[in-house]
Amino acid sequence: MKTSGAVARRLPLAFMLLIVPAMRAQSASTSTASGQKFSQIDGGAGPCSLELTVTTPDGKPAYAASVKVHIPYGFGGFHKLDLEVGTDQQGKAKFTGLPSRVRRPPLEFDATLNGLSGTAAYDPGSECQAKHDLVLATPAATASR
Repeated sequence: MKTSGAVARRLPLAFMLLIVPAMRAQSASTSTASGQKFSQIDGGAGPCSLELTVTTPDGKPAYAASVKVHIPYGFGGFHKLDLEVGTDQQGKAKFTGLPSRVRRPPLEFDATLNGLSGTAAYDPGSECQAKHDLVLATPAATASR
């Protein structure tokens, strides 16, 4: 009986140890100095960040584009982080809490919107706090690069 009681007391702790890391990435809306809001996600894995400005082929901001990244980091790349955020009305999205060292840099941030796609490369080891522009194009134009 004593062992089953000990197991029952440790079960909630084990559950929390499994759930909390999965909830670490948080999405939020952040205000800039000019008072405008943009989409942001915090990976909670390090001090680096990347702000992306996504535009369509005609130079207009890409509103509601989906930006995704897969980040293997830590010793041997055993830790993995998959983040996704949508762009705001100005085509901006920000990724914070990125690790400063990743396995096989650069990271590739893939954006898609209505059949258009684009990729931005980012190496947190050489530019921890960065801002990049990403221009969407048709898949055929992206594949020819």
